[in-house]
Amino acid sequence: MADRVALYLQDAHPIRDGIDYVQYAEEKGFEAVWQAESRLVRDAIVPMAAFAATTDKIKIGSGVINNWTRNAAIIAATYLTLDDLAPDRIICGIGAWWDPLAMKVGIERRKPLRAMRETVEVVRELLTTVGTGKQVTYQGEFVNVDGIELDVVHGRKEPRNVPIYIGATGDKMLEVTGEIADGVVLNYMVSPDYNRRAMERLAAGAAKSGRSVDDLDRPQLVICSLDDEDPGKALDNTRKLVTQYLGQQPHLMKASGVSQDLLDEVHAVLTWPATEEEIENAMKLVPDEVVNMVSASGTAEQCRAKVREYVETGCTCPILYPLGDDVRAMIDAFADGYSN
Repeated sequence: MADRVALYLQDAHPIRDGIDYVQYAEEKGFEAVWQAESRLVRDAIVPMAAFAATTDKIKIGSGVINNWTRNAAIIAATYLTLDDLAPDRIICGIGAWWDPLAMKVGIERRKPLRAMRETVEVVRELLTTVGTGKQVTYQGEFVNVDGIELDVVHGRKEPRNVPIYIGATGDKMLEVTGEIADGVVLNYMVSPDYNRRAMERLAAGAAKSGRSVDDLDRPQLVICSLDDEDPGKALDNTRKLVTQYLGQQPHLMKASGVSQDLLDEVHAVLTWPATEEEIENAMKLVPDEVVNMVSASGTAEQCRAKVREYVETGCTCPILYPLGDDVRAMIDAFADGYSN
């Protein structure tokens, strides 16, 4: 395969179908699958375990869990367990979650930068000291542990190679990511122009730890709605998702320069959670130009061309989110890369 490429799965398919898609992606040379965990619908860990147990080579990442609802010790133990299923193939992707969902389940997302830093530091230390006898003590504002270790009695008593990637969108979180993480999971629903600004913030953070932005892996979620027979249908599939995000996570749209007027118009129509009727009505407000700005939608060649734009502006590995009906067709379209 000429170029790095990965698959992204949410909850659109039964998990058993997801296993089939991941096995097919592995066969076609995809380097990784990333499992979403965002809405209150499907956690990332169970499907990750299913993918880990039924594949041989492909890497498996969380895209992304949050650092609020599982404490750092449980996160470390969870990823140690996944690494037992697929040694050296697991990636821990962590994000800061989002409101109003966090607020609605009683989470106050205060000082998200500090909370993320503490979680990453403790999870990394626990995983990298397995089998050494070292006990981890950490007294932070959000993470407090006292003399703990990943106490493996049976099994691999050795440090684990589980890189930690942060799902970052805002400038400040991007800087923290550049400073402390092994990689960044760049968001979807952003434009290639957004990537240029993100690279500057990642570089500023990397410099704080004596690194450059090139020392940081930078995979990126990319919506890919592919339909060679009906490109208009592909565009409308994406429009529906874009509309939902305009209503639920407007910070992503603001990051790409979507006008406040459009955000206000959509918010006037959508409640949260939105009904199907509200989504259909709000879709009429979203122009093709916005859909094309933040996604790879249309024919296979149009999708590959858009993915190239993200790579040219800093993405090191597109993580393709299939919106079309034929997931295998999307995998096939990128099986030989996207450079040509």
